[in-house]
Parts: sequence; structure tokens; C-alpha cells
Amino acid sequence: MCRRLADQLPQTVDAAERRAVSPDSPYVAAWGDPPIVLRCGVAKPAALQPTSELVTVNGVDWLPEPQEDGYRFTTTGRKAYVEVWVPDDYAPEVNPLVDLAAPVAAAVPVA
Repeated sequence: MCRRLADQLPQTVDAAERRAVSPDSPYVAAWGDPPIVLRCGVAKPAALQPTSELVTVNGVDWLPEPQEDGYRFTTTGRKAYVEVWVPDDYAPEVNPLVDLAAPVAAAVPVA
């Protein structure tokens, strides 16, 4: 699923251009500077509980977790967890999810 997602990721996310990651990995992608970072196949977030408030973007549910300098969003209800780190520079931080929801929905099936 993660390799399929890697093949479908856009060149631009929230007007930020895709950039290289080091080490090169089909499970990690980044855009812009500071980078918006997507990681596929991460562990279930410890903060995810049955009562967690989720954000739904174009049919994909995400768990938002505020961090010191941005937000971490992790998909829920899918066969693999996909995490997106969005720095505060891209406020409102939810905007990059608009560009990432369709590829996630296409590549990572609902559990």
C-alpha cells in the first residue's frame, strides 16, 4: 500500500514543491522548506482513542495532534497509518491534507 501511495503522491502540496528525502525511501515524501513530511506505515498513534476528535478531509479521517511547532495528522480507519507533519509555516495546517487525501484514499484501503 505504501509503495502504491508513493507512486500517486502529487508534485505540489499546498503550493510547496516536492523535494528529496534522505535517505531515499518509498515510505517518506516531503514538500517545501520547512518540509511538510508524509510517512506511510507508521504505528498507531498513542493519542488515538474511541473518543478522539477527527478531521475529515475529502473522505479521509485524520487524527490531529498539535505539536510545539506544527501539527501531526495521522489517518485513521485505514489498513495502514499515514502520518503527515505540517509545520506552523503552513497555517492553517490542515490545508496540505486537501492535496494528500485523494492519493491516500486511492492507495490505502479502509480497514
